[in-house]
Amino acid sequence: MNMGQKSALRFAKMHGLGNDFVVVDARRSSATITPALARALGDRHRGVGFDQLAVIRNGAGVAAEVDFWNSDGSTAGACGNATRCVAQMLLAESSAESLTLRTERGDLACALAPGGLVRVNMGAPVLHWADIPLAQDVDLNALPLAGRAGAAGMGNPHCVFIVADADAVDLAVEGPKYEHHPLFPARTNVEFVQVIDRSNLRMRVWERGGMVTLACGSGACAAAVVAHRMGLAEACVDIQLDGGTLNIDWREDGVWMTGPTAHVFDGILTPEMMALA
Repeated sequence: MNMGQKSALRFAKMHGLGNDFVVVDARRSSATITPALARALGDRHRGVGFDQLAVIRNGAGVAAEVDFWNSDGSTAGACGNATRCVAQMLLAESSAESLTLRTERGDLACALAPGGLVRVNMGAPVLHWADIPLAQDVDLNALPLAGRAGAAGMGNPHCVFIVADADAVDLAVEGPKYEHHPLFPARTNVEFVQVIDRSNLRMRVWERGGMVTLACGSGACAAAVVAHRMGLAEACVDIQLDGGTLNIDWREDGVWMTGPTAHVFDGILTPEMMALA
């Protein structure tokens, strides 16, 4: 939002499994998000607080286009749970059963699922080292890192560690170590995955941008892909995150993610707050 603009900014607060978002509907407003405004909104003490910010814009041939921001003011190429939250909002608005959202990841099919759940096709995983991106050509199922680790892209980079006990991992220590590892020139999300059985995984996550989150949709997709490629799990798995369970189903047409969403409240960001950004 321009410094001199005095109009208030409306937003919705939503979450998927505790992975929380500020959603700004810019389809009928002049709202412009800047890195400074994203940081101000993302501050949990002085702003609203979020894991990601989602901005809805008009798009040709799709229900809407969606941009994602991290709380540190950087952009995020993909956010699965936020995509599901935006889809839920627009599906309720239109009384439709399905729709397509355009993101940096591409055009993503979204639909209602039984039990009030929402699912999204996050597309095919990125499985070429330069496109994830990695700094060098390595075996994506055996990264040259301490421990058993693989990599995959879901519109953003992911480093997935297979561990004996996900709850024993000190995310605040281990996450930043690999987010900023030289192998990942664009930084990376870091997932720690425990294989319970071939249909059930336990995952905890450190998200790129410097945070521990209760859930990460794109991370769950990457974890399922890596575990399946390593021969540890089926292509369809339930993943237990700190905030709840997502179903991930890697099909021929892409990686489908299904889970709950919640619309918590609507708010208005004051001109005084926007002036700080």
